[in-house]
Amino acid sequence: MYDSSSSGLKIPTSPQEEDKGEGKVYGKVFAELESVDLPLGTTLRSVYDDQPNAHKRFMEKLDARIRNHDREIEKMCNFHHQGFVDAITELLKVRADAEKLMGQVSDTNRRLQDAGREVKAQTEEVIRCRIQQRNMATTVEKLQLCIPVLEMYSKLKEQLESKRYYSALKTMEQLENIYIPRVSQYRFCQIMAETLPKLREEIKEISMSDLKDFLESIRKHSDKIGETAMRQAQQHRTFNSAVQKQVTLSCAKPLYGLNSRTPLHHNGLITEAADEEEMDEEVLTAQDLVDFSPVYRCLHIYTVLGDRETFENYYRKQRKKQARLVLQPQSNMHETVEGYRKYFNQIVGFFVVEDHILHATQGLVTRAFTDELWNMALSKIIAVLRTHSSYCDDPDLVLELKNLIVIFADTLQGYGFPVNRLFDLLFEVRDQYNETLLKKWALVFRDIFEQDNYSPIPVENEEEYKAVVSRFPFHDAEIEKQQFPKKLPMSQSVPQIYAQVKEFIYASLKFSESLHRSSTEIDDMLRKSTNLLLTRTLSSCLQNLIKKPHIGLTELVQIIINTTHLEHACKYLEDFITNITNVSPETVHTTRLYGLSTFKDARHAAEGEIYTKLNQKIDEFIQLADYEWGMAESDGRASGYLMDLINFLRSTFQVFTHLPGKVAQTACMSACKHLATSLMQMLLDPELKQISMGAIQQFNLDVMQCELFASSEPVPGFQGDTLQLAFIDLRQLLDLFMVWDWSTYLADYGQPTSKYLRVNPSTALALLEKMKDTSKKNNIFSQFRKNDRDKQKLIETVVKQLRSLVNGMSQHS
Repeated sequence: MYDSSSSGLKIPTSPQEEDKGEGKVYGKVFAELESVDLPLGTTLRSVYDDQPNAHKRFMEKLDARIRNHDREIEKMCNFHHQGFVDAITELLKVRADAEKLMGQVSDTNRRLQDAGREVKAQTEEVIRCRIQQRNMATTVEKLQLCIPVLEMYSKLKEQLESKRYYSALKTMEQLENIYIPRVSQYRFCQIMAETLPKLREEIKEISMSDLKDFLESIRKHSDKIGETAMRQAQQHRTFNSAVQKQVTLSCAKPLYGLNSRTPLHHNGLITEAADEEEMDEEVLTAQDLVDFSPVYRCLHIYTVLGDRETFENYYRKQRKKQARLVLQPQSNMHETVEGYRKYFNQIVGFFVVEDHILHATQGLVTRAFTDELWNMALSKIIAVLRTHSSYCDDPDLVLELKNLIVIFADTLQGYGFPVNRLFDLLFEVRDQYNETLLKKWALVFRDIFEQDNYSPIPVENEEEYKAVVSRFPFHDAEIEKQQFPKKLPMSQSVPQIYAQVKEFIYASLKFSESLHRSSTEIDDMLRKSTNLLLTRTLSSCLQNLIKKPHIGLTELVQIIINTTHLEHACKYLEDFITNITNVSPETVHTTRLYGLSTFKDARHAAEGEIYTKLNQKIDEFIQLADYEWGMAESDGRASGYLMDLINFLRSTFQVFTHLPGKVAQTACMSACKHLATSLMQMLLDPELKQISMGAIQQFNLDVMQCELFASSEPVPGFQGDTLQLAFIDLRQLLDLFMVWDWSTYLADYGQPTSKYLRVNPSTALALLEKMKDTSKKNNIFSQFRKNDRDKQKLIETVVKQLRSLVNGMSQHS
């Protein structure tokens, strides 16, 4: 039935072969079905996949096969039937026993189930406990891994609460690197890991907030820090100064103290005790006054976080801003010393803090940064002090400012900041100080001059005399021989001026203290400032005094005498400065006092003012002149105004006896010349149109009185008729008209031996024209026209000749 190529079975072609062949084929199939080793599906597929009707034939063969097996089974049963019966019999016999056994087994099973049920319950409990125990062990094991993490996190929270941020950052680092990776699979660890960066940012913000609070606090405490530092520097400087003075006192002669009016006579023990008492005071530093921990914390935090550069830049930027605020002065700082003190305290406090930060931290600020800040601050400080010191008009305030600058410079120099520019500034402040001193002493001198009575100082007894001499170096052998009461030649202002010049030297000397200058430099400073006082301030006050309207001739005479004595006292002022500075005046480059020229200039100005006031007084008298220029003949006596003028001159020149001879002579000569000139101008006044011969005669009488005054030698020392020559021009002019000697004048004109050599043709012509008959009324020549017309023609001829002379002079010139 089957193709051998597909199934391995051969299909027969004839019925016999087919039966025979089918038997073999199906036998093999049944063998495969009965075998448990071969797959059933493959065998059945070979049956169903063959030719048609193969299934039917297979079923038929299968039924035959089953019947065959049934017969074999029947044969086998028949063979074993007897044994089976016997077995059944035996089985029936044991049936009762089996039932009994079954009952026992059932009973035993019931009891066993009851017992097993309790064991089962206990076993389940044991299993549950074992499971629970295993879970607990696992939990303990896991907790042992988690607890350190939680403990560290708890520690982190405590550190944050106690503001130990640097430790908190270290704890975070341990959590991240060591603890959390061990238990990273748990949710709480993931949350914890996510929280740590936020905590870091919070720490940064908190630490930065603390830093801002610190910066705000340090600005408030800068004043106190600076005050403490400057006080310590001042105590140190005072101690060193006391030691130096003690050494000086023990090794050299006593010098005048910088802060006293008398030589130094300190008790060394007292000085040391005072210094020790100061040194015993508690020495406070910036760290004692300010808590720097916020800076350290913030620096550490940013360093740990790897953001140190950001922190450094922020800190430096903020400190620069604060530096600019500190360096900004108050507008009224120059009004009180406390304004300057507060300004300096803030600056010192700022840089003391920076110096502490520089040395207490590694690189937060650098020396280059502090030097940059200091250079910027120094320029601003110098500009501020220049501006505000220029507003100061009180020398005491300027002196206190100088002391503050010195302490300020010493304090910062102790912290390593260069302060040479500050000491250079002190020279400018010194000039300002000298200016304020000069202004102050200008008022002092002015008050002294206003209160002076400009009369010699009266002394009633020896005590009063010594009191004056102790204040002013006056020595005069003649006056010392006189009996009391007596008068000293100078007025009260002289010893007062001398004493005030010494006070000025003391005041000027105060500024030189602690400037680290040599005695020679101090000596030079004192001499220069004293020269300014003499040549500028005192000289200006004297010049103003001399020009005042209420200062009369008597006062001017006394001023000249005073300046003479002050001039002699200049050498004592030089000795005074030498005694203070202990610098010999023979030292090279030693400045000399210019007081000699000052007092000479003042004396010359006073002399000139004497001449001016004399002339003014003469002018006042001449303004009282009331000539009747048309009078027919003179009164026969000199005019009253002129006699009053001469009496005034006589009394005035008597006062001049105390003046140097040349001054009195010059004043007398000047007065006579001015009087002669004024009389000549009165005679030639263009507004005076006509003049009579009687008026000429009256005028001649007045000039004669002037000549008599000149010849009476009102001031001794003139040789011959020197003083009378002041009136020679008037005399020759009047003689020419009185004698009417025109022929001689015209004939001798231009000759050195001419009698009328001093008469100018223009002057003679001007006066002659005033005498011509121009108004035909009360003219001296009216009689000539009636009685002697020839003489009138002669006058006209003289006028013409005089005019020709005048014209010839003008052409020649």
